Amino acid sequence: MSPPFLICFYGPESTGKSTLAVRMAERYRTGYVPEVAREIITSNKFTVNDIIRIARAQDQRVREGMKVANRVLFCDSDLITTGIYSRTYLGVVPREVEELEKNLRYDQYFLFDIDVPWVPDGLRDLGEKREEMFAKFKSELERRRIPYILLSGNFEVREQKVTAFVDALLSGK
Repeated sequence: MSPPFLICFYGPESTGKSTLAVRMAERYRTGYVPEVAREIITSNKFTVNDIIRIARAQDQRVREGMKVANRVLFCDSDLITTGIYSRTYLGVVPREVEELEKNLRYDQYFLFDIDVPWVPDGLRDLGEKREEMFAKFKSELERRRIPYILLSGNFEVREQKVTAFVDALLSGK
């Protein structure tokens, strides 16, 4: 069996990544990998050791998901994201996060735009910095020369764009 096509939903907080990852996994009867940080931390007061735990756990969950996915695996987050938040909150990215990131490649990135309403949820606290955070996310992809598809518009439009991409991928077009 060939490895699944890895899709990363990527971008700042409150842009619909988690919801769409679940919806796509249901639609295509496959798995998804949640943003593991939300399972590990309960506030934005975390340490470098927490970041390393998050990175290891995110990497492990993607690798586990790859073993059971049905042709495609949707990932809500990646290790670039872990690094961005580490640098934003702690001023540093642990070397281990950078090393883990090098060992896992996604086949397609979808960069989620900030043109939808920001919704606080207790962990999200960067609503006033959405443009700055979006620029950081975009810049990190471009610095690594990682191609991406920008997802803008309302949630229905975003879902239609991802669905069209995955349908074409699975049909071999």
